[in-house]
Amino acid sequence: MRNATIFFLRRLFVCLSVLAPCLLTAQVKEPVKYIGPDSCAATSCHGNVKPIADSRILQNEYSTWILQDKHSRAYQALTGDVGERMARILKLGANAEEAPKCLACHALYATPEQRGRAFEISEGVSCENCHGPASAWLGPHTTRSWLHEKSVALGMTDTRSVIHRTEKCLECHLGTKNKFVDHEMIAAGHPDLYFELDSFSAVMPRHWKVPRESEPGKPAEDPAWVGVREWSTGQAVQLRAAMERLTWRAKGERIDKKDAWPEYSELSCFACHHALGPAKDSWRQEHGYVGRRPGDPAWNASSYAVFRLLAKQIDSANGQELDRQVLLVSDEMSKLNPDRNVVAAAACAAAPLAQRIAERLAVMQYDQAVVLRILQRIPDDAENIALADERAAEQAAMALDSLYIAYSRATKHANAAEVRAAINGLFQQLENPSAYNADQFASALRRIRSLL
Repeated sequence: MRNATIFFLRRLFVCLSVLAPCLLTAQVKEPVKYIGPDSCAATSCHGNVKPIADSRILQNEYSTWILQDKHSRAYQALTGDVGERMARILKLGANAEEAPKCLACHALYATPEQRGRAFEISEGVSCENCHGPASAWLGPHTTRSWLHEKSVALGMTDTRSVIHRTEKCLECHLGTKNKFVDHEMIAAGHPDLYFELDSFSAVMPRHWKVPRESEPGKPAEDPAWVGVREWSTGQAVQLRAAMERLTWRAKGERIDKKDAWPEYSELSCFACHHALGPAKDSWRQEHGYVGRRPGDPAWNASSYAVFRLLAKQIDSANGQELDRQVLLVSDEMSKLNPDRNVVAAAACAAAPLAQRIAERLAVMQYDQAVVLRILQRIPDDAENIALADERAAEQAAMALDSLYIAYSRATKHANAAEVRAAINGLFQQLENPSAYNADQFASALRRIRSLL
């Protein structure tokens, strides 16, 4: 009897040891739900007016969001005259503030089944849009010694990863199959989309510590280079996401309707939408239309025009192959009737190359020498960037701004005020796209090179 009991207990232990991981997995996989921003608003959590000294987190994140962050007012953008006019033009069958097409990016848009408690959709883009549905991790993540990895396992988005954080931003700031801005929406009044992680984070403004606390066994990061890491890695992830978007558009995989081809929002808006004046004054006609037939709009190369310089500097082999694949994309997309299969194949090949470079940029060490080389290479390529179009010029201005802020923190420049004024002058040239002049912008870029 004793041997039989021992045998039974051993079998039971084996069964439980097999079942335990399954039971834990089942617990993790239970549906997680959205519970709204008020769940984070207590002063003991994230609702303090000022940062708390000596706290692991600032504890005023909710206050920063609701008072300073434009995301908290994203819903209100739908309720004005422009939003309502767009809804009429697009024949949405509802006001913009009621249309799923708009709410997908302008609010915490969750179905009744996805809501763990009632909350106001009018609160705009709130905590869980970025950090993930909180029902499973909200309580546990406040306990002592709770690890961030446990929250991620329970549905929290890993925003500590620059790559994952950029991916989350790009869901709306670039688009997915069910969240997108196409040429139809732009024609109805929606701004065309552009993005740069470091600049957008600064304007947001950031509501997290910079740099974050270092992990055990790892040296603390120099705060001067946080923005450089965000800029560089963000650029790589943005290119990868742009190539993935172009791939599914070329394959006609958008879920709501049949894709137009080519989708004009993939092209340079300003190839068609620019001020018309006397032919003798046209810098476009003066330079010609390299690589395309006059009259065919060029592919919007802004996600690559500046990043390509960094990619080749950091990872020569992947950078060269990436350059080859993106050139195939650019050449084909700049034709009147681009071949879907050619575009899809080249874009699909480019995406993993950009991801490999992103992974390298996310962990590499940055210093004055690395940043100075990038700062110098951008104005060295002034003409190509300026001629690409206004959006590429905009990326160059944001890049120089982010990089020089970091560089000037680590290195004191005698002419820092002059460099700063020259970079600010780039942004002034971009305030009115109709007045943009590529030759003037290129000249301003080259002047910055002489100052560096």
